[in-house]
Amino acid sequence: MRPIRPGDQGPAVAEIRTVLAGLELLPAEAGGDDYDAQTERAVRAFQQSRGLSVDGRVGAETWRALDAARWRFGARALYHAVPEPLTGEDVRSLQERLLEMGYDVGRADAIYGIRTSRAVAQFQREMGLKPDGSCGPHTVNALRRLGRKVVGGRPQWLRESDAIRQAGPTLIGRTVVIDPGHGGTDPGVVVPDGTLRWSEADLVHDLASRLEGRLAAAGVRVQLTRGPSPDDCLPDADRAQLANSLGADVFISLHTDGHANPEAEGVATYHYGTDNGVTSATGERLAGLVQREIVARTGLRDCRTHAKAWELLRLTRMPAVRVEVGYLTSPDDRARLVDPRFRDRVVEAIVAGVQRMYLPIERDVPTGSIDVSELRAIVAAGTVVD
Repeated sequence: MRPIRPGDQGPAVAEIRTVLAGLELLPAEAGGDDYDAQTERAVRAFQQSRGLSVDGRVGAETWRALDAARWRFGARALYHAVPEPLTGEDVRSLQERLLEMGYDVGRADAIYGIRTSRAVAQFQREMGLKPDGSCGPHTVNALRRLGRKVVGGRPQWLRESDAIRQAGPTLIGRTVVIDPGHGGTDPGVVVPDGTLRWSEADLVHDLASRLEGRLAAAGVRVQLTRGPSPDDCLPDADRAQLANSLGADVFISLHTDGHANPEAEGVATYHYGTDNGVTSATGERLAGLVQREIVARTGLRDCRTHAKAWELLRLTRMPAVRVEVGYLTSPDDRARLVDPRFRDRVVEAIVAGVQRMYLPIERDVPTGSIDVSELRAIVAAGTVVD
């Protein structure tokens, strides 16, 4: 869909304003079908609260988030529906509540799937309710009466950390999905440079291809979400579904950034997280490791790590990060990004970050100290250092 933006009019704008009023981001009496400055401010506030890109426009992802936000927890019965599962803000609230209590729903993705249904059934069984996996009035009341079940640490962190520890320290045999952003009809950020024209889609595909080679040399099974010249741009939800269908261990999405101010520069890394603190623990750790490795090995400005609820991060079931490797609109960053040797250093940093995620915390190594060529040597020798 074409993004709805300031200045637009029509029924779609009227519907957006109605949802925002229901969320108390616009006055209750707000009506009309004009996308005015007040509506833009409300959309930006909504995007900020939901961990979306804050641009004041209603594109496909923001539209779906607004549609999901219509539902408040307890307003309807929730159940596992096939083939179209129930989705909504009420589902996410339920999942986050169950996660706080120590039940395993996986990612709080706002989708009432089989894993959520099983967690609800387990809760019902322990509470003496009928364990049907559906969340009706009795289950809602029981959830509201209880406090946290697990104390002394975030239960999801404990669960994910244990899974990583049991996986072992080596990269051999892992499956990593690399996602070069944009592509096809969407070139991403495009910057003319004299007689040349640099596009985000082309540069990140080159980065992805180099990363594919480095990881494969370390014994990793690698899958890219697109080739160099696809006909269409694959939606983020489909990219996440591809990673899920492959049973990937790690998902890495590569992008460059852009800004009207050419002085904007640096690298930032994103992981899944919401406004109330629910996060992918291993995704958060991987984001921090990749961010620090890139900064140390390339000298790019550190724009830190951030939690976002983008579909690309929310719908993936494995540790997932999105890396914005510099600003194409920055002359300094662009001069680095177009240098193949610089892109090789970025790739080595990402490989080192992924390797460190699998090392036990007590055996972690200093940032910038892993020699990626040694990982290749371990594979060649057919040995793993414990």
